[in-house]
Amino acid sequence: MEEGVSTHTIVRGFKLAARLAVEKVRSLAVEVKKEDPVEFRDLLERCAATAMSSKLIHNNSKFFTKMVVDAVLTLDQDDLDEKLIGMKKVPGGGIEDTLFVDGVAFKKTFSYAGFEQQPKSFVNPKIICLNVELELKAEKDNAEVRVEEVSEYQAIVDAEWQIILDKLENITKSGANIVLSKLPIGDLATQYFADRDIFCAGRVSSGDMDRTISAVGGIIHSTCSDIKPENLGTCDDFQEKQIGGERYNIFTGCPLTKTCTLVLRGGSEQFIAEVERSLHDAIMIVKRAVKNNLVVAGGGACEMEISKYLREYSKTIAGKQQLLVAAFAKALEVIPRQLCENAGFDGTDILNKLRMKHAKGEIWAGVDFETESTANNFEKFVWEPALVKVNAIQSAAEAACLILSVDETVKNEESAGPPQGVPGGRGGAGIPR
Repeated sequence: MEEGVSTHTIVRGFKLAARLAVEKVRSLAVEVKKEDPVEFRDLLERCAATAMSSKLIHNNSKFFTKMVVDAVLTLDQDDLDEKLIGMKKVPGGGIEDTLFVDGVAFKKTFSYAGFEQQPKSFVNPKIICLNVELELKAEKDNAEVRVEEVSEYQAIVDAEWQIILDKLENITKSGANIVLSKLPIGDLATQYFADRDIFCAGRVSSGDMDRTISAVGGIIHSTCSDIKPENLGTCDDFQEKQIGGERYNIFTGCPLTKTCTLVLRGGSEQFIAEVERSLHDAIMIVKRAVKNNLVVAGGGACEMEISKYLREYSKTIAGKQQLLVAAFAKALEVIPRQLCENAGFDGTDILNKLRMKHAKGEIWAGVDFETESTANNFEKFVWEPALVKVNAIQSAAEAACLILSVDETVKNEESAGPPQGVPGGRGGAGIPR
């Protein structure tokens, strides 16, 4: 633009380069067969390890890669909704104390007196999930009941008690051993269930309740009447266990298991939060690899090969498009350079080596973090889904074109501060207006 090139010309050049880059990625991609489950799982673990290679948990990648792949393969393979992978953070313990629960686990909810008397483990329990409040509540503001006799007042109190007792009796008759509710379960209901060896938990979050339903089966009941046995869930084992300084309700052996839970451990909340972000990145990479079994080498190898291809292609076209395609090719070298800087390597030296190797036809040559040099990253199993590369190139090119297409911007002068050196924003002597 500084040299007087029209933004429309630049946009056309970037779109051409992005299209060529995407075509090159697809031609480079290698298909991994899903027919062999062992080979396919090996692919997923290597993709997860690649995603963790620059993260805080790099030294524990062998421990976490298996956990990440197990988590993704637990999901419904047609949907692959990563929201059904629950992550719970429990400060304390070591990083490898992290637990993988093939089912649902959530923190013990607030409970009233009588909860301690309830059983804390079941085998093949029946589970009912509710969206019903099981407690006596005070009347809302401005509510008024007028009575003429004391017996009428007592009848109102008895009716309130009878309503909640009928709910509790219907739940008990359903044969449920575990009662979960999104709404509060009061002290009366807690003691009622404790006397009948029933476990209850109120104020369960919507996310935990949805994951529980997807694992144990059943439905969420909005009323306590007409509860049918087929609408109850079940699992092989339920336990309330101590994990660190917290109590957790854990459901395992679920018949409809399409969800799982990772209970993250670590020395501090900040460290665990970083582990959660790293695992989320790895989970998304593995999810993409499951949906699209085309992979390319990581570590900057794919970007350097595309850069070489675009640079050579630019020499075959005339006009300003040649400069633009070459500029796009140079921009792709930022990826391996940034990887070198992140690892503390000499980026210029390694980049020169990569250019030389790619010029000799070594298409998978990339940054090797172990030897502080270059290596064939495909043979070292540093793999990434090809779809991720395609999306990154298309998104970056589209964002650049969008910014270039802006002709003018509108600025609100009132929001700008006063000119420097002018007290109060007023013109003074000797200051040009």
